[in-house]
Amino acid sequence: MTAAADSSDMAPDPAPHTVTATAPSTAGAAGLPPARALHLIVNGQAHALQVEPWVTLLDLLRHKLDLTGTKKGCDHGQCGACTVLVEGRRINACLTLAVMHEGSAVTTVEGLANGERLHALQQAFIDCDALQCGYCTPGQLCSALGLIGEGQARTPDDVRELMSGNLCRCGAYPQILEAVTTVMFGPQAAPPRQHAA
Repeated sequence: MTAAADSSDMAPDPAPHTVTATAPSTAGAAGLPPARALHLIVNGQAHALQVEPWVTLLDLLRHKLDLTGTKKGCDHGQCGACTVLVEGRRINACLTLAVMHEGSAVTTVEGLANGERLHALQQAFIDCDALQCGYCTPGQLCSALGLIGEGQARTPDDVRELMSGNLCRCGAYPQILEAVTTVMFGPQAAPPRQHAA
C-alpha cells in the first residue's frame, strides 16, 4: 500500500465542521491579535475554525479537535512524537503555527486506518513488535508514511538515518526499522533482529 493510495481514500467531507479554538475573551482589547479564520482538512474531514495566531498545530489537533493520538513530547521539535503529515509531508506539529496551514490537508495517526482495516505500517508495527510504551508510535507511524512518500530511502540504513528525528525512549529501534523496511522493501529486506544473549 502506498502513501498515494492511502491519501486518495481520504476525500474531504463536503460539510465542514465549525470549531472555535478560542474562548470568548478580550484578546483585541488586551492588545493581542484576534482569532483568525482557519480552514483545514484533517484526516479527510473539513473543519472551519477560529484560532488565535499563536496556537500551534499540535495544540489545535489535541485540544480543539480532540485528536490526541499526536503526542506532545518535548515541545521543542527534538523528539518527533508530534509528527503529522501536512500535504503528505512530515512535520513537527509543535513547531508550526496552525494558521500557517490555511486550506491544508493534515493527516494524523487517527487518519491512517481505513475503517477497521489498519494501514500496512500499523499492521507491520504490531507484527514486528515495534512498540513498547507506545508514546512515540503515532509520530513514528506518520514519519514512516511521510518517508515512504518522499521516496528517498533506498536501504535500511537510509530509513534509519531519515527517521533519526523520531526518538523512542524504550529503545524499540530495531523493531521499528524492521516494520518500516518490511513495508517499504518487503520482508526479505528487513535487517535481522539482534537478540540479547
